[in-house]
Amino acid sequence: MARPLITSRIIGGNPMGATQFTHGQAIRELIEAGYMRDVTDLAEAEGWMEAVFPTSLLDSCMYEGRLYCVPSNIHSQQWLWLNNDVFTEAGLAVPQNWSEFVAAAPALRERGIVPLAQGQQAWQKQLMFNVLMVSIGGPETFLWLYRDRDAEFAEGPEVATVFQALADARVMTEGSNAQEWNIAARMVIEGQAGGQIMGDWVQGEFTQAGLAAGEDFTCLLGLGEHEYIAAAGDAFYFPRIEDPAVVEAQDNLARVILDPATQVAFTAAKGALPVRRDVELQDPTPCMQAGIEALQAGQVVDSVNSLVSPDTLGQITDLVVEFLADPDFSVEEAQAEFAQIIATAD
Repeated sequence: MARPLITSRIIGGNPMGATQFTHGQAIRELIEAGYMRDVTDLAEAEGWMEAVFPTSLLDSCMYEGRLYCVPSNIHSQQWLWLNNDVFTEAGLAVPQNWSEFVAAAPALRERGIVPLAQGQQAWQKQLMFNVLMVSIGGPETFLWLYRDRDAEFAEGPEVATVFQALADARVMTEGSNAQEWNIAARMVIEGQAGGQIMGDWVQGEFTQAGLAAGEDFTCLLGLGEHEYIAAAGDAFYFPRIEDPAVVEAQDNLARVILDPATQVAFTAAKGALPVRRDVELQDPTPCMQAGIEALQAGQVVDSVNSLVSPDTLGQITDLVVEFLADPDFSVEEAQAEFAQIIATAD
């Protein structure tokens, strides 16, 4: 929503001093056209090239061997958040994976509880689909599709399993009419819903509500199936501006963003992970610890935003939105359309 405004200001000669984008291909055209500032020299002077981890956070904003962004945090999307009391009060064990969650859904529905909270915005639905792709299909499936663009594989049984999981989600989200992700999270927090698929930023909502990870709520990395995360995140970019005072301010902001103390404080408040390998979090929650362990073990895939173009991702998003809105849209039809998208992906 903000990107067209950001782009028009930069191209129109009225750039802001700094702007935030997620890692991906969306900003590459501005970099290639020479609108964005090269921060390589600053990064090398400050030692960021060695400190930032995983290195894909830097790779995604490199152009012709030069760096054009300052990563601020890692936000992984591959999480299933559960309200423990909802399950125990229904006489159920708290699910430990996606299969158990799907099996518990009918009992929740009988109690008037929406099994799976889902915001109605298109980006949230696309997020859920690609979480299922990594967590149910597995990291190899995710990469064969989005990195290798294997259209024949897209027609196969591994991808069929993902679309069946999406069909299960379609049933479980019935009655979830929230628009924003935080309103859907509130449904889980207040016991109106059993769980939510959303990024690690949801943890901040649970914490603000006074709930404790592992006691009041459960977080299942990779939906408890394939415990991989996509190394997505936020990064700051600096438009090219000739004013020395603005350049100095850009440098100062960049240093603050990657200062170890800032990294610790910010990630603790948001529930995300730091981008520096040399910082140690103070009293990380079980959710944050699980994310750190996945990073350290190399259980990481690139973000879909870094692997395909905004146009391709838009086509996938439109398909997922249509599928979730229409209970008569079959798994087989959806998978066939998806394979066609992968065949022409860029």
